[in-house]
Amino acid sequence: MQNKIPAIELSDVDFRWGSTRNDFRIQVKDFRLEKMESVILVGPSGGGKSTLLSLICGILRPQNGIIKILGQDFERMSNSERDSFRADNIGIIFQQFNLLPYLSAIDNVLLPLKFSFNRKEALRKAKAALHAEAERILEGLNIKPETLGKQKAVTLSIGQQQRVAAARAFIGSPKLIIADEPTSSLDEKSQDEFLTQLFSEKDARGTSLLMVSHNPRIATWFDRQVELENICDIFPKKEQVK
Repeated sequence: MQNKIPAIELSDVDFRWGSTRNDFRIQVKDFRLEKMESVILVGPSGGGKSTLLSLICGILRPQNGIIKILGQDFERMSNSERDSFRADNIGIIFQQFNLLPYLSAIDNVLLPLKFSFNRKEALRKAKAALHAEAERILEGLNIKPETLGKQKAVTLSIGQQQRVAAARAFIGSPKLIIADEPTSSLDEKSQDEFLTQLFSEKDARGTSLLMVSHNPRIATWFDRQVELENICDIFPKKEQVK
């Protein structure tokens, strides 16, 4: 029997900014995230985690190597095909949230559906009204639709904005969630509350989850912890920097 197709598969990936010996470079020999698996990628701030996520999301393209997401090879796609694939299949929780400040929380959650026919169609097949589904996800993340849901994003607290960003990532049930340091600005109690809600949504949808963090405390929530230095070579090495 053939192995299941992983959610993420990287082989011999080589990416660099510029061409001199002192320019940033990241190499990944091998990395896999299985379907429905949750993995936390741990490493220091400024260590290349966000660059790796940008490669996985198809925002950056490597000079060499293979990046397959849900069995699809990014290098065989045009820029527009890669953008469409990302919109349909990947929910991203950005470190800075990237909410539109003067839209309501509910309207921010609904934004991905304007760019993805597949995610909107998934809701139609589930007989879920779009607005009602956004309210349901926000409610599950402790954002009351009738109050906070109607507020402009700019008026929400950091923790509330974080939950709205997570709800936006989950709308339409994308197969893969990528989260870039989403708990970095929260205290321990708020981190645990957020992760409880995040994993509840993940498990309900059978989604694969990759989160990067410099905080090893939250690693126990995940199926697997991966140290960045164990899968990546980053150049220049610290000892090379004068």
